[in-house]
Amino acid sequence: MTPVELSRTVLRAVRRAVDEGELSVAVPQRAVVVPPGPGGCGDYATNIALQLAGAAGQPPRRVAEILQQHLARTDGVADVVVTGPGFINISLQGANAAALTREILRDGTAYGHSDALTGEVVELRIPYDVRAEVVADALVRIVGSQGGRVEVDHREPVNLRPVPAPDDPALLGPDAARWALLHPAAHDRPRITADHLVQRESNPLFRVRYAHARTRALSRNAADLGFTPEPGDVQEDMAALLAVLADHPRVLARAAAQRTPDSLARHLVTVADAVLAVLPVVLPRGDEKPSAAHRARLALAEAAGAVLAGGLSLLGIDAPQHL
Repeated sequence: MTPVELSRTVLRAVRRAVDEGELSVAVPQRAVVVPPGPGGCGDYATNIALQLAGAAGQPPRRVAEILQQHLARTDGVADVVVTGPGFINISLQGANAAALTREILRDGTAYGHSDALTGEVVELRIPYDVRAEVVADALVRIVGSQGGRVEVDHREPVNLRPVPAPDDPALLGPDAARWALLHPAAHDRPRITADHLVQRESNPLFRVRYAHARTRALSRNAADLGFTPEPGDVQEDMAALLAVLADHPRVLARAAAQRTPDSLARHLVTVADAVLAVLPVVLPRGDEKPSAAHRARLALAEAAGAVLAGGLSLLGIDAPQHL
């Protein structure tokens, strides 16, 4: 369930509570769902109860408890917990392989995008520094993927000041330079070294781009063998990949809400490692004929490729078809 779908689920819970006479409020047009803040839990949280409490004439926590009962009975929701004055924290059930794969292939590189931040304007005041510029540029796209808008300005007081690079990153070339500046957390000093250029597994950027290129190669090889992807059930050896793909919308939402493009970069490394671990079993071996299992694995691999390409694009980094 994506943030957009969860937002609609929350609104349906409000509507049911109104229809059953538990709440007397106008159903809002949207419900904001974001990663939980300090003291929260689960995958997402919403402050809809605090928003409705005044009109309902009830304490926010009571409104949250009413909605909690409706949300807990919703397909795809594993648990609902009320915290603080009335924040609703929602944990989602594990992803169904076929449904998740179909959703990603439908959305392509826009998988995980939502309207959770629609109407929100983020003001970034940054110093004249190359790393700050690159981080702000990535945040323009990441926040935009959640429906928000970023305005960047160079004035005091600054509110985004990542640790500057010790050397000129331009010597690494555009893609490696951006990765070197975006992959570390803002409070960590980036390494501007040739390690970002080596074509081996020790280089996280190489693993991410290589994993994407391999998914594209699998599609070409499958076409040569005469079969196409078809979402379906996959075996336990795909569980880790399935889990990280299902987590992608939450990671994107958190990166936008917390202004942390580094969390997206690290997530892409996790996705790449999960992809590379299963690629050897995607295509038939030897005289083996393509089966429904092969088609389902191929579909999941293509979905992973879309997630990698979409994530790299948000960071401003190219996702090559061949590597």
